[in-house]
Amino acid sequence: MKHIFFVEDDLSLINGLSFAIKKQGYELTIARTSMEAEQLWENGNYDLVILDVTLPDGSGFDLCRKIRASSKVPIMFLTAADEETDIIMGLDIGGDDYMTKPFKLAVFLSRVNALLRRSENFNQTQADTELQSNGIRVWLLKQEVTKNGTPLDLTAGEYKLLCLFMENPNIVLSPEQILSKLWDCDEKFIDNNSLTVYIRRLRTKIEDTPSNPQKIVTVRRMGYKWNTTD
Repeated sequence: MKHIFFVEDDLSLINGLSFAIKKQGYELTIARTSMEAEQLWENGNYDLVILDVTLPDGSGFDLCRKIRASSKVPIMFLTAADEETDIIMGLDIGGDDYMTKPFKLAVFLSRVNALLRRSENFNQTQADTELQSNGIRVWLLKQEVTKNGTPLDLTAGEYKLLCLFMENPNIVLSPEQILSKLWDCDEKFIDNNSLTVYIRRLRTKIEDTPSNPQKIVTVRRMGYKWNTTD
């Protein structure tokens, strides 16, 4: 049974979503404050984390940073903080998805299911091989990445995006193709702006000059490709 960690202080929302999440067959642990969340995180083992941004004693952004320091578990933000800067912040610090309130329950559950399915399928299909090009090396079983021998600290979303590119060298991938692979769903509610943030964030870690990328190149009006130089 998949175990979801839900950090939210709105009791009415907790009650409504708890029923819906459990009806999907998932186990659920709830925290209503940052302090409680940190304690439960240390003592638990979770397959997905859902975070509100504004909590009585802290920020979901800070919790995300702490979780990312030790785990690649998928993280979804579910929050009323709908400014573009908030969304970019959430994705930049390691969030895998960002959903704003108010929202439709069916869409929320679809995105939860997609994140869990994407994570499970990705882990199940790992082979005991390596990916290597452009000075980047990926050990698939260990989910470790190096650039010219130096370890890279990638979030789960960045890692999966990098693997997708490296598994399809010199092939132009449209935003729709990339999103369908990353989110494992065909729904149109995934925002292409999220992909732009992921690409930019990954480039800052793997490119020698992120402002002039040579590995992940943009193909105008078509998409992106992994441009091999090896």
